[in-house]
Amino acid sequence: MVNAVVIDAKDNVAVAIEPLKKGSKANIRFQNGKEESLAVTQDIPIYHKFAIRDIPQAQPVVKYGEHIGIASCDIHQGDYVHVHNVGSHRENLEAEV
Repeated sequence: MVNAVVIDAKDNVAVAIEPLKKGSKANIRFQNGKEESLAVTQDIPIYHKFAIRDIPQAQPVVKYGEHIGIASCDIHQGDYVHVHNVGSHRENLEAEV
């Protein structure tokens, strides 16, 4: 049974659609319909994110195909991704004149 989804092919996180317990399997459905399983390493609350592959420190966290933050430490596949391991990322949105 699917219990997590990946929204965009560029994403490096999935969203849990039910609570996931540490050590359980996340059954992930990707945007292309493909399904894959991986073990979660921490409890993941419903509608929260977890890494679907390793995200090295200082690399972007990508959800919905967009950078939503920067990994503040190494995040391993299956880890809970939230404010404790993601820093804010402000892009320079001012156009040069």
